[in-house]
Amino acid sequence: MSISFQITHVDGRARAGLLRTPHGEVQTPAFMPVGTQATVKAVPPRDLEAAGAQIILANTYHLYLRPGDDLIARRGGLHCFMGWPHPILTDSGGFQVFSLSAMRKIDDDGVTFKSHLDGSVHRFTPEKAISIQENLGADIIMCLDECPPPTGHDYNRIALARTHAWAARCQQAHRRADQALFGIVQGGIFPDLREQSARFLTALDFPGYAIGGLAIGESKADMFQVITWMDDLLPSDKPRYLMGVGEPTDLIRAVARGVDMADCVLPTRLARHGAAFTRDGRINMRNRIYAEDDRPIDPECDCYACRHFSRAYIRHLLQAGEILGMYLMSVHNIAFLISLMREVRAAIIEGRFQAFAERWLARYEAASVQHAAHGAS
Repeated sequence: MSISFQITHVDGRARAGLLRTPHGEVQTPAFMPVGTQATVKAVPPRDLEAAGAQIILANTYHLYLRPGDDLIARRGGLHCFMGWPHPILTDSGGFQVFSLSAMRKIDDDGVTFKSHLDGSVHRFTPEKAISIQENLGADIIMCLDECPPPTGHDYNRIALARTHAWAARCQQAHRRADQALFGIVQGGIFPDLREQSARFLTALDFPGYAIGGLAIGESKADMFQVITWMDDLLPSDKPRYLMGVGEPTDLIRAVARGVDMADCVLPTRLARHGAAFTRDGRINMRNRIYAEDDRPIDPECDCYACRHFSRAYIRHLLQAGEILGMYLMSVHNIAFLISLMREVRAAIIEGRFQAFAERWLARYEAASVQHAAHGAS
């Protein structure tokens, strides 16, 4: 096995564990920053390490198109190419391809699509997705799957058959012993399809499982219901990876339902638009009320931005369009989520997760309501 996973503590459904990979250990639960094009936007690896990032993501679709997975392989693989010596996870590119609804055609063998860069035509099959990811050389790679809208049962049933067939083909194509291939459970918001998917994929005995097809338009209630089903259906001794979720409150509630790993572009995307996470809710740093605010973004945060700069200064940078403003905001938002997951882990280990979650969520959500009422978020 290229990875090993050990659950060390359980508190309710919440789990603390240790994921060992060829490039180091990951203490779970963990938030994984997204480095789509072999970079977490605006944040150097040095600052990711300082923030406590243990594992990051890169995107198969984007790196296949530019600069090309063969080029990255010739440069020594993704770890060497991007200067990140720690664990990396790559997705299969499926979500990006399937989001190009007007530029792709799906069949049972794979998907043909046009590049968003130049309109050139390309084709992904399960074998091709594995080949690209083997060139990239991440520690954890993903099966090619189809990610349909979550609310149509008929189409989800058809897409699920493809996802299952493709998972088996990915497993057959996978050759690198130093990479772990995860299966992706699909099935929309439908319990029968989710159960069918979980049972099919666990029979293939992957070393880990992702929960896909969520946070793409369904209600929060439906999302958490699906995650609860997955806790009941997926093996308890293997890591569960929730794809594309990064709101602080969602992370806590997902961990409470047995999730070990999560990723999202949200912290850097919000940063570029001037929004910051704080323990007292999300705030819009462009608002005038922060023009003479000498406090850090979050007085309880010890990230580089919060240790050295005021809200007033960072607001000035954002208003002036200075790159430093987006950098500092990105550093803060990433550090905030990583710190949150570190606190969550400690609470699980110490057997106080439920009390921690209730207190943290109450404070964050009450403050968010106040911000909204006063037009400050």
